[in-house]
Amino acid sequence: MTEPLKNHCATLRSDIFTQGLLAEWLDIKGPQISLKLPFAAKTEAERLIKSDPLLQGYRWDVQVAVESMAHSKGAGQPIAARNVIAVASGKGGVGKSSVCVNLALALSRAGAKVGILDADVYGPSLPTMLGNRDAKLTFTPNRKMLPLQRYGLQVNSLGYLVDAEDATVWRGPMASGALEQLYNDTQWQDLDYLLIDMPPGTGDIQLTLAQKLPLTGAVVVTTPQTVALADAQKGIAMFRKVDVPLLGIIENMSYFQCGECGHQDPVFGQQGGADVARKHSVPLLGQWPLLTELRQSMDDGTPLVYDKPNHSYSDLIMQSAQQMAGNLYEFLGPEPAQE
Repeated sequence: MTEPLKNHCATLRSDIFTQGLLAEWLDIKGPQISLKLPFAAKTEAERLIKSDPLLQGYRWDVQVAVESMAHSKGAGQPIAARNVIAVASGKGGVGKSSVCVNLALALSRAGAKVGILDADVYGPSLPTMLGNRDAKLTFTPNRKMLPLQRYGLQVNSLGYLVDAEDATVWRGPMASGALEQLYNDTQWQDLDYLLIDMPPGTGDIQLTLAQKLPLTGAVVVTTPQTVALADAQKGIAMFRKVDVPLLGIIENMSYFQCGECGHQDPVFGQQGGADVARKHSVPLLGQWPLLTELRQSMDDGTPLVYDKPNHSYSDLIMQSAQQMAGNLYEFLGPEPAQE
């Protein structure tokens, strides 16, 4: 019965599990089935299992043991997590930071140990979005920063080192050096995924970080607006230039949906992110609408995907995050074992 059951599980497919639940992930002992996933997609796996009547008679134990993918060269920098993902945008104002925070929280809900590095030195917004603006970092005896713990995430930001009212006035090389130091001098603890909220744009700072940090992949955030799309394509070109795999595009602010009547208004245009994804052969991870409730949750420091996990928008975020994790595993495969 074991082999037929494993073969059946391989037919449980979705956009996240494109090859089904693979036999090597399964350990079947009578009515007890252990499923050990190599990437963060516990929520989707449990959904697939519940949707199949044949599997209801078994007791399932779904675990996540995220595998490390190959990192870019990173100029010899230390590897801070099994997988390091840059969340970038070609321009500011597209909601990149809120996307990054919600992706991180969704990965955590999907079974992973997750951290965020706020690399936007000119406008560090992580302390506001996580509701701990007054928090300060502590240091180890050897002057390493201990990441703060917030909503199950490990987080660090320049915003925890300087006063919120202080403007950061740095030239490119100084800003790049500060961000490298922030990355290197944070004592991350056993992370499956570290998401780096990159500064907006595709200039010297962004290119330097993309070259010097040991990345496993990147996500580009855009709106459907023509101006944003042009800059998003520059971001795609930048990551390809430095050989960082593109895990997908998120089209943010796809439309505004009226809370009263449900009417959808494409304020910034339609399908622009989807068109760029097709043109450049990059997966579209999701089309997230403008939502007053989401904006309010980020301003209040209680992100929606954490505070209201059953919200329809939270479901959309969960789908995007698990798709991103699945793409990373599918595109790169496990990192070869060290000799």
